[in-house]
Amino acid sequence: MPEVLTKPIPVRAGNSKDSGTSADKPGAGKPLISSGRIARRVRQLGRQISETYADIDTPLVIVVILKGATVFAADLLRSLSIPAELEFVRASSYHGGTSSSGRLQLAHMVDGPLVGRHVLLVEDIVDSGLTVNTIARRIRRLGPASLRIAALLDRPARRVVEVKIDFCGFVIPDRFVIGYGLDYAGLYRELPHIYSLT
Repeated sequence: MPEVLTKPIPVRAGNSKDSGTSADKPGAGKPLISSGRIARRVRQLGRQISETYADIDTPLVIVVILKGATVFAADLLRSLSIPAELEFVRASSYHGGTSSSGRLQLAHMVDGPLVGRHVLLVEDIVDSGLTVNTIARRIRRLGPASLRIAALLDRPARRVVEVKIDFCGFVIPDRFVIGYGLDYAGLYRELPHIYSLT
């Protein structure tokens, strides 16, 4: 079961003992989700995914949605005990803002064949559901044996289309978040923790 966060803590000006290392640049207060909690949850997801796919005959194909899911996907990959391959999709629906524009731009789809392969689509955050739903539909047209979705964060308050998340890290309230790969206008992906920006 994903961890459900009910009390978001916004980013505050000034320093904090809880903010971790000097890499926590945005004068941040206490993280919404600490790097330690993220690491523990990603390891749990890795075990769950490895068990789910333990009996497949070919390596699992992990399709990572760029750019936000790269940090999560790298840690998730290292937590697996089964063979896996990496493919990438590049998509954007934020275009520099803090909410989805509703217009999805797909700049790159996977390079390798997916026919008959077991595919895990990895996303950083599912909110409106438009991005992951559109990409999942395109992948299904490529003929995979199965398709499941792993997301670090689920923000159901913003949902526009229904999405089944098979492996979910955390359910968060309606806040815009940064860190651990998630950005605001291209910044803050390097932060080890996840912070609420709003």
